[in-house]
Amino acid sequence: MEIIRKSFADELQEMKQDILKMGSVVEEMLVGSVRSLQLRDEMLADETIAKDDLVDGYNIVIEQRCLRLLALQQPMARDLRTIASGLYIIKDVERMGDYALDIAKAAKKLSGIDPVKDLVKIPKMALIVQGMLHNSLQAFVDQNMEVISEVARQDDEVDLLYREVRDELTALIQERPAEAQPAVELILVARYLERIADHITNVGERIAYMETGEIKELH
Repeated sequence: MEIIRKSFADELQEMKQDILKMGSVVEEMLVGSVRSLQLRDEMLADETIAKDDLVDGYNIVIEQRCLRLLALQQPMARDLRTIASGLYIIKDVERMGDYALDIAKAAKKLSGIDPVKDLVKIPKMALIVQGMLHNSLQAFVDQNMEVISEVARQDDEVDLLYREVRDELTALIQERPAEAQPAVELILVARYLERIADHITNVGERIAYMETGEIKELH
C-alpha cells in the first residue's frame, strides 16, 4: 500500500508540474501578444499564435492524467479535491490561452494601421494579469492560500483599468468615427485581458476549495 501511495503522490506532483508548464506557455503567449501589439510586430504575433497548439496539448495530457488518477487510485478528501481542482484549472488556463491568441490576432490586424492611441493602460493591465497568472498557479502547487486575497484585489484593479480603456476609446470613436475599427480592436484587447483576470480568480477559488472544501466566489 505504501508503494502505491508513493506512486500516487508522484503522479499528483507531476500533474501539478504539468499545470505549471501549461501556465508558463500561456504566460509567454500573454507577454508575446501584448508585445506584438506594442511593437506592431506581425512575426511576433505569429509566433505567439503558434504556441496555442502546445497549450491544447497540455490540456489533453493533464486531463487524461487526472482521470487516470481518479479511476485507478480512488483518492479521498483533500487528494480528491486537488485532482478535481486540477481538472477545473486546466480549463481556465486553456481559455486564458485562447484570449492571448485573440490578442495576437488583433495585433496582426492592427500592425499595418497607424495607432489611434498611445498604449499605456493595456500594457499595464497585461503586466498585472501576468503576475496574477504566475502567482496563482504557483499557489496551486504550493497550496498557498495567502495569494488568493491578492488575486481578488488585482482583479478589481484590472476591472477598473478595463472600464477606463473602454470609456476613453468609446469617446475617441465618437470624436473620430473614421478610426472606429482600430479603436474597437483595442477595446476588445482590453476586454480579453479583463477576462483572463476573471479566469485567474477562478483558479483562486479552486485553490480555496482544495484547502477548505468550500467554494467561495472571488468576483
